[in-house]
Amino acid sequence: MGGVTSSMAAKLAFFPPNPPSYKLVKEEATSLLLLNPFPHRENVEVLKFPNRRGNEIVAIYVRHPMAKTTILYSHGNAADIGQMYELFVELSIHLRVNLMGYDYSGYGQSSGKPSEHNTYADIEAAYKYLEENYCTKQEDIILYGQSVGSGPTLDLASRLPRLRAVVLHSPILSGLRVMYAVKRTYWFDIYKNIDKIPLVKCPVLVIHGTADEVVDCSHGKQLWELCQQKYEPLWLKGGNHCNLELYPEYLRHLRKFISTVEKSPSRRLSFRRSTEQSRGSIDCIETPRKSTDQREKPRKSTDQRDNPRKSTDQNEKPRKSTDQRDKLRKSTDRTEKLKIHENKVPNPEKLEKLRAHFDQMERSRRSIDYDKSRTIEFQDKSRRSVDVQFERPQKSIDWLDKTRAG
Repeated sequence: MGGVTSSMAAKLAFFPPNPPSYKLVKEEATSLLLLNPFPHRENVEVLKFPNRRGNEIVAIYVRHPMAKTTILYSHGNAADIGQMYELFVELSIHLRVNLMGYDYSGYGQSSGKPSEHNTYADIEAAYKYLEENYCTKQEDIILYGQSVGSGPTLDLASRLPRLRAVVLHSPILSGLRVMYAVKRTYWFDIYKNIDKIPLVKCPVLVIHGTADEVVDCSHGKQLWELCQQKYEPLWLKGGNHCNLELYPEYLRHLRKFISTVEKSPSRRLSFRRSTEQSRGSIDCIETPRKSTDQREKPRKSTDQRDNPRKSTDQNEKPRKSTDQRDKLRKSTDRTEKLKIHENKVPNPEKLEKLRAHFDQMERSRRSIDYDKSRTIEFQDKSRRSVDVQFERPQKSIDWLDKTRAG
């Protein structure tokens, strides 16, 4: 009974176009594979590669110059890549993605016979080809499964922990559940998506038509409920099993989903780290600029001592002060500045306080996680504290000048 039911499910699951909608042609001059009757496009490559079960799989790869993501598309049960060719090209253009579509064993010009386990081997071969020949990383791949294609899609997705995302287009809960409203999973069932969807760790978008007479919309809704990472589903009102691409909402929602997953946590974290490093570099660059601002006070106070210039003794001091001012202008690092001010601040305790202030300011600037508003407030307080330290010895010098003048 089980074998008969499984065979029936397989027969109802696979309807390869007969004859295939295209022919595979090899161009003699360039040895390129072409799909007849489609014209050659520079951004479309026709591929042929073996799966682990010995079948030769035919696929096409559509390249987009601005792509960050690659879609691996598993089509429905009654189509081949010849019928999907124009849609693949349009999706690549409008979604700005690279796209690989492939024919299952026994579909189109792929060899072998269609079966559940052959489709698992087919999608594995396509995924491996992307990795080895296009250097596509797992985290940059979105698996797209339409109808029966949801079977191999979820089987592979459940085994790829770093996958970028999954799209399920009119998906099935299982092969048997399309025919019968069973409440449990039997060992002879095929494409047990209901058991595999909870194992998928990446975001999942489900698209289903509410008037689907082949696979009821309840299949898509139940799969969405079982997702680990649910994305806003698209239930197309009045949509059936084969016309969802004609709805404007289809392309709009799909574009939004891809844009969102391309900015998923892993990439946002990488962007945030690079931003924080840049911010830290800016803070380091601004350090000497703020130190220069702090040196403005001694410079202005030195200019104030230029008034008593009549006597020779009095002229000596402004000249020395001018020399010290030049040294201050040439000094850019904190250590040299403290050495210069050491002559002006005879009290060692005050000098140590200045060193502590500068050290604390340096640590605050280099701390990436430190709140910027508090940093600005702290720097203002530190600058005022330094100004007070400089003004006290200056007042003492001004008082001596007045005493001598008197």
